[in-house]
Amino acid sequence: MSPSFSTPTPVISLRDFGWRHAGRARPALHGLSCDIFPGERVLLLGTSGAGKSTLLAALAGVYGPTSGVDPEDGEYLGHITVRERVGLVLQDPDAQAVAARVGDDVAFGLENMAVPREEIWPRVEEALRTVGLSPELGLHDSTQTLSGGQKQRLALAGVLAMRPGIVALDEPTANIDPESIPGLVRAPLDAVEATGATLLVVEHRLEPWLPHIDRIIVLGEGGIRADGPREDVLARHADALRDEGIWVPGPPPELPVARTADRARPTTAEPLLEARGLDVGWTPDHPVRRAIDLRIEAGQGVCITGHNGAGKSTLALTLGGLLPPLGGEVRAGKSLCAGLRSPHPHQWRSRELAARIGTVFQHPEHQFLCRTVREELAFGRTPEERVEELLDRLRLRHVAAASPFALSGGEKRRLSVGTALGGAHGPSLLILDEPTFGQDRRTFAELVCLLRELSEEGTAVVAVTHDPLVVGALGDEEVRL
Repeated sequence: MSPSFSTPTPVISLRDFGWRHAGRARPALHGLSCDIFPGERVLLLGTSGAGKSTLLAALAGVYGPTSGVDPEDGEYLGHITVRERVGLVLQDPDAQAVAARVGDDVAFGLENMAVPREEIWPRVEEALRTVGLSPELGLHDSTQTLSGGQKQRLALAGVLAMRPGIVALDEPTANIDPESIPGLVRAPLDAVEATGATLLVVEHRLEPWLPHIDRIIVLGEGGIRADGPREDVLARHADALRDEGIWVPGPPPELPVARTADRARPTTAEPLLEARGLDVGWTPDHPVRRAIDLRIEAGQGVCITGHNGAGKSTLALTLGGLLPPLGGEVRAGKSLCAGLRSPHPHQWRSRELAARIGTVFQHPEHQFLCRTVREELAFGRTPEERVEELLDRLRLRHVAAASPFALSGGEKRRLSVGTALGGAHGPSLLILDEPTFGQDRRTFAELVCLLRELSEEGTAVVAVTHDPLVVGALGDEEVRL
């Protein structure tokens, strides 16, 4: 008599599942039906706004009938069953930091799980080592002074310390410098291998994950577009996915090329903005970077690069007048500060600053002020025809009536760029922190081309980025910290 084998019980079961955000023209998700089994390593793909982050949030209980979400904010559809505890690393690591000190932040989940006290701190220290934050950071270091990439690794440490049955990662490498990506990918892989946990990963850039993934699920309009073993999905659907804008292995998208020496704009007698001997940081006694010299001219593209924690975002905020220099100076040229009493941007009033220097923060939510996407784009006296142009150019028309906070990560990023471009004429200088975060292949190319066009038209564009494709398209000059 031949032995019988029983099918394992799924850890996740979806039956016609969906979620509709209030104000969106179509559901973020609908018609999803599938089972995910213990120990599987699953990559979730889809274009920007396809509902990948929404699905992870639903699995973790952020959306649904027991989540506490206001019914006016959305509608729960179909059925979802989750049989293991889910550890979710959010797309925005700022939203996941809960404690003032690094060690306490990682310990928070363990304390809420009532893990014995004598086990907590060894697990905290192990998790920090696993994600590469120890010995870089100590248990008592402040979480408020961490870079975006460090916060991303801290959030992962907090999840891994809890040893959940399902590890769900929402773009975990998006703000990570290229040198650190292999280690960050390895950390959750080692954890799920040791514990037998199920791994779900949402990423736009697939290469670091593909060798380690068992299964690919592609989300799209109408539900699940493709589902199967990694090799089968890529072999059968790669061309179609690439055409739709999903990042799959192959040639990069067609992009403009940064100016070389023979294409450079003529150097003007006076720069648009100049930093001289600039020290930047958040507290006077602890500068992050010292003695920076930088000249920015009208129509120039400048890319600021470097490893996580090098001070890229702090430099961008200081150039944009949102942080005062700790030493040296940032001085605007006569064309940028015309009509103002001071040439130093940090001394300008907010209305004066916004009209001259547009800033796109690393985390888009920090700059949203209005109830709907349309109102956000119109804020600051942007003409109606300009709002309509931006809705189409940034692929946001279908969410025009939605709350900015209900958008996907990629949609939020495009909206934040649109708000910085508002007003009757737009700013003379645009400073963007990780402008291509969360973008699929198509929206990435469209956003980069838009920024290059602005540069060609005379707007100076300064971008903080880890992406070599962005540097190749926008970096007339690269400043590596």
